[in-house]
Amino acid sequence: MVVGIAATAVLAGCGSEPAPLWPGSGAASLAQASPARGAGLIAAHGCVSCHAIPGVRGPWSAVGPPLDGMARRSYVGGVLPNTPENLVRWLRDPPAIDPRTAMPDVGLTQSEAADIAAYLLTLR
Repeated sequence: MVVGIAATAVLAGCGSEPAPLWPGSGAASLAQASPARGAGLIAAHGCVSCHAIPGVRGPWSAVGPPLDGMARRSYVGGVLPNTPENLVRWLRDPPAIDPRTAMPDVGLTQSEAADIAAYLLTLR
C-alpha cells in the first residue's frame, strides 16, 4: 500500500512544470506587461546586436537566432518549453537555465523581462 501511494506521488509530479526561479514569474505577471515597453527595452538593451527581431530597428546580427515567430516556437533557448513563465525565466538569467548558452545575463528586472516577453510573444 505504501509503495502504491509513493509511486502515485512520483508519477503525479512527472508532468509538472519546473518551479519558477523568481516569485511571481508566471504568466500572470504578463497581465501587466506592455509589448510596446518590451520593444523599447529590446532596443535599449541592444538585443538586435545578436538577434534579428521584427519591428525593432538596429544592426541585425546572426550571432543568436532570429526571433521572428517566437510565439510559435516549441522551446525557449532550446531547453525550456515555450511558455510565458519560462520565457521570463530565460530572459532574466539565461546562464542559470543553460550554462552553455552564449546569451548573457543582462540584468533585466522582473517587469522588464515580462515586457520583453510580452513583445516577443506577439511575433507569430
